[in-house]
Amino acid sequence: MDGERLFAKYPSFRVFRHGSNRKWFAVVMVIPKEKLGLPGGGEIHVVNVKSDPRLIGSFREEKGIYPAYHMSKAHWLTVALDGTVEADKIRFLLDISYDLTKGRKE
Repeated sequence: MDGERLFAKYPSFRVFRHGSNRKWFAVVMVIPKEKLGLPGGGEIHVVNVKSDPRLIGSFREEKGIYPAYHMSKAHWLTVALDGTVEADKIRFLLDISYDLTKGRKE
């Protein structure tokens, strides 16, 4: 799955969504580190995922997980893809996001 390139201005951004209801469950981006309050210049690869609002506060306490960049901070998280967050945790967060955004018939 490659994701869709929906933004001509940001060709590296990839949107992943359900085929049936077209709802987004993940957005992979390359953004300036400063957008997440990280020190130093440069960019970072991240993925935005939807989360249960009751769990967002706990997830944000973990290293490499931030309030959502450019999306609702009440429902979405931004996760660093620089090795800070383990692959199993990223898969877990993607599963949550997928489940929260799927339709009833999927």
